[in-house]
Amino acid sequence: MSKLNILVGVINKVWEHETADKLYCEEIASGLRAHYSAEDLEGRRVCVLANLKSRKLLGFPSHGMVLCASTDDGSKVVFVDPPEDVKIGERVMVEGYGGEPATENQVIKKKMLDVIFPDLRTDSNGVASYKGVPLTAGTGKCVAEGGLGDAQVS
Repeated sequence: MSKLNILVGVINKVWEHETADKLYCEEIASGLRAHYSAEDLEGRRVCVLANLKSRKLLGFPSHGMVLCASTDDGSKVVFVDPPEDVKIGERVMVEGYGGEPATENQVIKKKMLDVIFPDLRTDSNGVASYKGVPLTAGTGKCVAEGGLGDAQVS
């Protein structure tokens, strides 16, 4: 889990992707248009997976991914919120999984997302966890918006 470089960020600017109904662009593209308005996103603090290799989503360069929790059927998608008092740029960690993040190429080559994501879920209180251990930043836990419990995090 420590190989993922998850950082606390803030969305400063949001606009709709010109050709995709499901994408917003926020310096990173996210498939959140069905779940949030642009106004709901701007200024929002988020957890961002930052060590992904840049790729184009319908022509727009994407350099990371916003962590969200979703129901198994995908009908509800919500942000995984960092603790309120955490500084922008602080790293999200999981106790017992210390170490430096992998490079962008290592994440892809070793298929780390395929290995890690199945064990990233919210608990019954909406706390984002890896194998039952909470994701934390500073002294607080990262929690799915509205306390969405028993949901996949990706």
